[in-house]
Amino acid sequence: MAALAEAGGMSGLEFIRAMFSGKLPAPPITATMGFTGGDASEGAVTFNGEAGEHLYNPIGVVHGGFAMTILDSAMGCAVHTTLAAGEAYTTLETKVNFVRPITLETGRLRCDGVVVHRGAKIATAEGRLVAEQSGKLLAHGTTTCLVFNR
Repeated sequence: MAALAEAGGMSGLEFIRAMFSGKLPAPPITATMGFTGGDASEGAVTFNGEAGEHLYNPIGVVHGGFAMTILDSAMGCAVHTTLAAGEAYTTLETKVNFVRPITLETGRLRCDGVVVHRGAKIATAEGRLVAEQSGKLLAHGTTTCLVFNR
C-alpha cells in the first residue's frame, strides 16, 4: 500500500490525522461499515457514522459486529496516536459490552477511543459508542495492544 510507504516517517498522530483529513486514504472497512474519522489528539480519537440496513442481522437490529468494529477502530487508533515514527502495534485482546440495540432509528453515532495506559510494550484503551441525538450509550469496550518496532 502506497499510504504505508508514505507514512513510514510519520508519528502515529501524524498518520491518523493524515487519514482523517483525506491526505492519506482511509481503510476500506470504513466505507463498508459506514463510519469516518473525526477528531484525533494524542491518546484519543473519535469516529462518526451511521449504521445502514445492510448491517442488520436476522433479528432486526444492526449486527453486533458493527459496534465491535467501530470500537476496535477507535480504541486501536487511539493507541496508534501514541506511536513514535517506526513503531507499530497489534491488538492482543478486545472486549465489548453491548448495552442497547442499534437500528436505523438510532441515527448518527459517535465512538470515542481513549488510551488508558501506554507502556513500552503494552497499551490499553477504552471506547464508548453513543447515539449522537439521544446521548445514550450503545456499547463500550476495552482493548490491550502490543507495541513493537517495525
